[in-house]
Amino acid sequence: MRRRSSVLHAVLLLLLVAAVALPLAAAQPWPVCGTSGGNYTAGSTYESNLLRLASTLRANASASPTLFASGKNSASKILLIVLPIVAVAIVAAISVCMWTVRKKSRATKAEHLSELDASEDLESVKSTLLTLGSLQVATDNFDESKKLGEGGFGAVYKGHLFGQEVAVKRMAKGSNQGLEELKNELVLVTKLHHKNLVRLVGFCLEDGERLLVYEYIPNKSLDTFLFDVEQRRQLDWATRFRIIEGVARGLQYLHQDSQKKIVHRDMKASNVLLDADLNPKIGDFGLARLFGQDQTRDVTNRIVGTFGYMAPEYVIRGQYSTKSDVFSFGILILEIVTGQRNSGPYFAEQNEDLVSLVWRHWTEGNIVEMVDYSLDRNYPEAEVLKCVNIGLLCVQQNPVDRPTMADVMILLLIYSHD
Repeated sequence: MRRRSSVLHAVLLLLLVAAVALPLAAAQPWPVCGTSGGNYTAGSTYESNLLRLASTLRANASASPTLFASGKNSASKILLIVLPIVAVAIVAAISVCMWTVRKKSRATKAEHLSELDASEDLESVKSTLLTLGSLQVATDNFDESKKLGEGGFGAVYKGHLFGQEVAVKRMAKGSNQGLEELKNELVLVTKLHHKNLVRLVGFCLEDGERLLVYEYIPNKSLDTFLFDVEQRRQLDWATRFRIIEGVARGLQYLHQDSQKKIVHRDMKASNVLLDADLNPKIGDFGLARLFGQDQTRDVTNRIVGTFGYMAPEYVIRGQYSTKSDVFSFGILILEIVTGQRNSGPYFAEQNEDLVSLVWRHWTEGNIVEMVDYSLDRNYPEAEVLKCVNIGLLCVQQNPVDRPTMADVMILLLIYSHD
């Protein structure tokens, strides 16, 4: 605070010098020690000379409408001296102000980033730091009319930022888990660039707010179409197959083709967003985990995710891997084909779930009865059956028996050209 105060004092002093010097330079000066006016007498006291000066000023003021009378040469000389000083003072004042603002901006950014662990790779995220004010303007101060949805993590708002539509994910305040998921999502997603993954625009950590800003996806999530009696009719078979293929490409990128090996851990219909052309984009990386290139699995005591999509080894033993995502993808395929939501883990003791139902119809040879009726049998039966086959391969209980996403892509490409 002391340094900031001294800087402000210096700026004010420079501006004061400029304010005083400019009028004096513009006016014509008068001689106080000239030989012709007789304003100064050697050997006289200070008071007598001051009286003489005052009387001269009064005489000159009555004789001429211009108070300051002198030659043009003298005025020019003073202008030549004063104007460069004023110019330097103004430039110096502007420079000091700019330096202060820039320093304050850097300090604010550092303060906001300090919420993240120092161990995180922050270099890749600094350029995406946004101000709270800009996001308040973008969302009309998080107006209810801008809300797209809400969940345990918080709420998502639509906004306009830098000339583009965005989705602002506002984490619930006071949640330590919310901060952990934000850090996780932030550091991971900034490294990912794929057409089937939702793109991160920026983030904000300010005044207790934790905000992630993504590209806006106009058609919301797959589940809003797939499990709605009317909306699902917009998903013909060609669109459904394109969604299956796009999600598979996105997962293959996460598992194999990106700079980092990433397990999503929460692959489900509500985390598949659809753009204006109903092309899929995988979102919500709050639970994702980064793996070493040679790492095959990990174990956790904290089981998180969505029942119905979780692999059995994850629910029972806390083990997860890329094959856990493959299992979730298999569930997603079966949901897309049938138009039905999987109610829970098929290994649990409960009523027959979607996976068990599909397995039974498959072994009985009447799987066509499970295909979504809203398709009105307007689909290539062989392609649908082979997608069901891929889905069942992905949901096998033993993760070793499941294909990789690279294998799945090969199967899909072959089947699409049969």
